Amino acid sequence: MTRAQLDKQPHEVAAMFDRTARRYDLVNDVISFGQVRYWRKAVAAAVDAGPGEVVLDLGAGTGTSTDSFTALGARAIASDFSLGMLQTGVRRHGGNALTGPGIPFVAGDAMRLPFADDSFDAVTISVALRNVHDTGMALREMSRVTKPGGRLVILEFSHVTFAPADLVYREYLMRLLPKVATVFGSNDDSYEYLAESIRDWPDQASLARTIQQAGWERVAWRNLTWGVVAMHRGFKPA
Repeated sequence: MTRAQLDKQPHEVAAMFDRTARRYDLVNDVISFGQVRYWRKAVAAAVDAGPGEVVLDLGAGTGTSTDSFTALGARAIASDFSLGMLQTGVRRHGGNALTGPGIPFVAGDAMRLPFADDSFDAVTISVALRNVHDTGMALREMSRVTKPGGRLVILEFSHVTFAPADLVYREYLMRLLPKVATVFGSNDDSYEYLAESIRDWPDQASLARTIQQAGWERVAWRNLTWGVVAMHRGFKPA
């Protein structure tokens, strides 16, 4: 599966990321020129979870993003539908079975989350919502498992707002990104998919409307790195 306009069947996307898991964090650092670390800090600040709160980190992959929440004193669960990603995360966190120290790793599909209603103070998903088969269904599931008044934070690739930079960025996405990924030993098919899925993803305002239609309130967004990614936040009605 390399074309973003294919049907995003969960088992196909999961298998693709399984093949990428071992080098995933390294390649993300390289292809983002280190910006991914700044993005993680921005998400952690927006989630603003502290001691006594519980965060669900969806599309967590190897749990690198999840560490940002536990560092602030919150409890956090890392969930992903790629077993390869989760297994890599467990090993890197020194855990056994599917548990790392302080971070449970849970296999789950964002459209059918294996958690009870009103379980989390905050739900977040970073650069993974594009990979979900049905965006609206996933956003409603996130609302279901969030406590009334709780918050949602989404980080996703978006549309660059500075036209000259946008032209350079699109050339990089389609021509260079898969080649860079291959140099660092990752699965080039995955990064062809990544480039195409970014190009086909809706802009900031369109995603905000989709989030609102799923029942979230006070939806707003903030561009990071000129809109290479955008961070959307919303709240579940109290």
